[in-house]
Amino acid sequence: MGTAAFEEITIGYEDVGGGEPLVLVHGHPFDRSMWRPQAEHFGRAGWRVIVPDLRGYGETSVVPGTTPLETFAGDLAALLDRLGVERCVLGGLSMGGQIVMECYRRFPDRIRALVLADTFAAAETDEGRAARYAMADRLVREGMSGYADEVLARMVSPHTLATRPDVAHHVLTMMTGAPPEGAAAALRGRAERPDYGDLLTRVRVPVLTVVGADDTYTPLSDAQDIHRRVPDGRLAVVDGAAHLPNLERAEEFNAVLAEFLATLPSTTAPAGRAVG
Repeated sequence: MGTAAFEEITIGYEDVGGGEPLVLVHGHPFDRSMWRPQAEHFGRAGWRVIVPDLRGYGETSVVPGTTPLETFAGDLAALLDRLGVERCVLGGLSMGGQIVMECYRRFPDRIRALVLADTFAAAETDEGRAARYAMADRLVREGMSGYADEVLARMVSPHTLATRPDVAHHVLTMMTGAPPEGAAAALRGRAERPDYGDLLTRVRVPVLTVVGADDTYTPLSDAQDIHRRVPDGRLAVVDGAAHLPNLERAEEFNAVLAEFLATLPSTTAPAGRAVG
């Protein structure tokens, strides 16, 4: 656990384990604790797992206004520089997956493989753009609690709500604890995101696409669209999970990710840590 101060913001992050770097990017409106089961598992399994809080969330600075995906990507690149990471496996869920795609657009040579979980590549529709701006205004005006209560039953599956109250509570706590101005800035930026469909056809690294079988935010059809576009991809569907399979069915998600990571060629590039 640590923080890194930059000219504009301070980034909170965890850096656990040792070995080749695996960087995981959370979604909206969560924080880095979303990846706790993966940080613990893969940190013990020989990977250096780096899990940052995005700008506006968790322990990272809140910058009101609009946070475009390219700004998130720039923050991640700066953190990797600070930590001495030249190349990594880069994964993200939902908004985090779109940030990962933006990272590949900006600095593909730094990425060994992509993990795209419960996300989609298309640009926003006019209707969706208006809805995101309206929601951003609502979050600033009302706070996070009402929104979090409304969406919990879509974030996690009925199976999770019935059998894993601890997971449901964790998800609700992350959402209600998110800074409204930070979440709103991300929504406004995401409303203006580009279409990554063509980019995916030009990806030259292995791609794992994962989706919860019960996800209604980013359903199987979105995952299949990504899978069809990438030249070298695997698709995994996690039963009994909705939008957060890494939390709802952590063992199954970890097994899928471990199998994918085991197929990657070892890199000879140094994965050193920054000193100080």
